[in-house]
Amino acid sequence: MKFLDIIDFLTDIIHPYYYQVFKSYMKLTSTHLQDNTLFSPKETLINSLDSNLENQMNNSTEQQTALAGIDVLDNKLTQHFHNKIKLQPALTRQLVSFQANKHRATYRWYKYKEAFSASLIEILLSKYKITSGKVLDPFAGSGTALFAASDAGIDADGIELLPVGQQIILTRKCLEREFTKDDFATIKRWGAERPWHQSKVRIPLTTLRITDGAYSKQTLKLIEQYMGAWQRKNDRVQSVLRFALLCVLESISFTRKDGQYLRWDYRSGRRQGVKPFNKGEILNFDKAICAKLNEICHDVEAGNDPRELFFSNVLKGDIRLFSGSCLDIMPALPQNSYDAVATSPPYCNRYDYTRTYALELALIGIGEEALSKLRQEMLSCTVENRAKDLLKINPEWTNVIAVADSQKLLQSILRYLEAEKAEGRLNNNGIPRMVRGYFYEMACVISECTRVLKPNAPLFMVNDNVRYAGVSISVDMILSNIAENLGFHVENILVLPDGKGNSSQQMGKHGRDPLRKCVYVWRKI
Repeated sequence: MKFLDIIDFLTDIIHPYYYQVFKSYMKLTSTHLQDNTLFSPKETLINSLDSNLENQMNNSTEQQTALAGIDVLDNKLTQHFHNKIKLQPALTRQLVSFQANKHRATYRWYKYKEAFSASLIEILLSKYKITSGKVLDPFAGSGTALFAASDAGIDADGIELLPVGQQIILTRKCLEREFTKDDFATIKRWGAERPWHQSKVRIPLTTLRITDGAYSKQTLKLIEQYMGAWQRKNDRVQSVLRFALLCVLESISFTRKDGQYLRWDYRSGRRQGVKPFNKGEILNFDKAICAKLNEICHDVEAGNDPRELFFSNVLKGDIRLFSGSCLDIMPALPQNSYDAVATSPPYCNRYDYTRTYALELALIGIGEEALSKLRQEMLSCTVENRAKDLLKINPEWTNVIAVADSQKLLQSILRYLEAEKAEGRLNNNGIPRMVRGYFYEMACVISECTRVLKPNAPLFMVNDNVRYAGVSISVDMILSNIAENLGFHVENILVLPDGKGNSSQQMGKHGRDPLRKCVYVWRKI
């Protein structure tokens, strides 16, 4: 009898709790799981096993049965991908996040925490021998994939919905390709002379409900004088001065980005929780903006021959940006036109980019109505996302939706989450809708990637697995299985050696099993 047959048999005849004991033991002793998936060393797992099983015993019989069924389906997919899921020690958390960009010229200007590193893109392009042609990033973010590909002489197209990302990409492109020596001299002069102090013009800063009171009165005054002082400069210089301000907003504010929201320092005067939050040093406006202007000038000068500043003979790939949602834009792209896709979509983790980047969006001039519209246009990754009418966006996605409908593991998870919602056990009733929307929308994106890629072209995707209400959602395997049904061959699911832990809330209720963080490698058939 095969391993999976044994599992199916056991779930039919034994109590779900004892099935969980058996399943956990098999995870510990399976050679495949030890070698190829993200688990702590056996000793660590044994220490946490009792805690996890104690939490499972506190679940109702219905919950245990549902979770046992989900585990069976998850194990079947694990067996299906058993030779694809590979631990990759070279893939560090620094490499697949912004951390490796912190000290790299030009990439360090704006701390876009959700970005992967330029080094990761360089490694992938080199390993898979992509040296020419054109790549696509459907979730371009701050443009890391675009600029890394361009530096390698490869053309790059990016799609980005968030105006913050659009501003970063367009300004950096302007600096590298359109800025003149006179423009550069103006930026250097601003860092040295601080002309905003002499400005009699103040441009009011847009205020959103979630950004009201984010700055001290003195800082707000200097921001508005700075904006007033740039009015007589040309568009290129204005864009760089605005970009520099965009880069320092968080550091001069009472806020700090914290996943799903902005945290407020106790000095803001806003109501605090049980433990007041102290973000540490809040930078002086002049110190912060001058340091950023000087950093930009330094990086541009260091990256160019002084005799040929802004007229480099280095052949770079072209960069093209499409502003908007990839669900709207990708169906209009020509088929069989890209040599690779490299991307990291928003994770299914409840992060609301319109909140965490609210300071920057307000600076760009986004008001309340536009903010709400942006939130609904995003890939469904936050509980406030309403269901999208995907067939209205593109009637050709009927087959794609059928593929998502046929995903047994996904459908089992959705039924479980809906049951938890009905019993009032979810901390937010929008979770089932978000999870469903995420996978169905990602299926549409995957389908479009298949269509626009050339035959045999690779797709690279960075993503995280997640957990809700005690159920671990294997995003990597579900999306890879969807991809197999939409024209991709799954080459590898490369797993980082250090797993992502649960939130403190999930940890207390559901134990400490780590969650995989992966780089998927698919290839169009």
